[in-house]
Amino acid sequence: MEQWAPHTVTTRELVDPAPVAALAALFDDGLPALLTGDDLPPLWHWVALPRWPVSSELGDDGHPARGTFLPPVDLPRRMFAGGEVRFHAPLKVGDTVVRESTVDSVTEKSGRSGRLVIVVVRTRLSTEDGPLCLEERQDLIYRDRGTPAEPKPADFDPVGAPVRRAEGGTWDFATDPTLLMRFSAATANPHRIHYDWPYATRAEGYPGLVVHGPLMSLALAEVLRLDRPGARVKRLSHRNKAPLFCGEPALLRADGSVLELVGPGGTPRTSLEVELYEEGTPHA
Repeated sequence: MEQWAPHTVTTRELVDPAPVAALAALFDDGLPALLTGDDLPPLWHWVALPRWPVSSELGDDGHPARGTFLPPVDLPRRMFAGGEVRFHAPLKVGDTVVRESTVDSVTEKSGRSGRLVIVVVRTRLSTEDGPLCLEERQDLIYRDRGTPAEPKPADFDPVGAPVRRAEGGTWDFATDPTLLMRFSAATANPHRIHYDWPYATRAEGYPGLVVHGPLMSLALAEVLRLDRPGARVKRLSHRNKAPLFCGEPALLRADGSVLELVGPGGTPRTSLEVELYEEGTPHA
């Protein structure tokens, strides 16, 4: 760690129509297809700007080896803990954008589960001709492996569309291994806990495949998109509170400006706090 220092990485990227179409196919929500020039829905930049690491840079867990952009943390488990996105101007399908990313802080703590390292990454996305589109903070947590859990059965029926309207103003959220594989491919995410059952259960001690944190946040944003068509988002704050495992039943619900994904037993797994632009403001 002593020889590592944070630095800013600047790249020029395309808001790619192909992964946008892939995510639309994954959600299968019946909304019109997003075409070149259309505004990108909130959080879809996670999919529309895929960053494929070269094979020689991958570590044992499938992630790029640490010590280049991210610090060389010596803890095995990496989790996408949450963050915040502030939207200033629309990102459009087909835009060329400039991404500036930097590690803002690295903090070591001791928690109930042992040693933790929290890495905060900040990113700015601007269009090629200058306007700032969004600013983002992502919180990554590194920790030790937990006590191995008893693996759950690995047989699943296809779930179809993952987000489906239920009773009482709530939505069902269903997952299967195919859904997780498709999301991994769409987001260029090679982390093995999402698609490699033996690795997830034996090497990392999870009871099953882990549902992606960004997928859970996007599912909540999908509810907002379906319930509030045309609403312009100013800020989204998302927090992953506990993992959801493939095949576990989950519910999506909204209470004012806060949306939650709730797992078995009513345990909150992910929350999304939303702030909208008022009608008549420039971005709205």
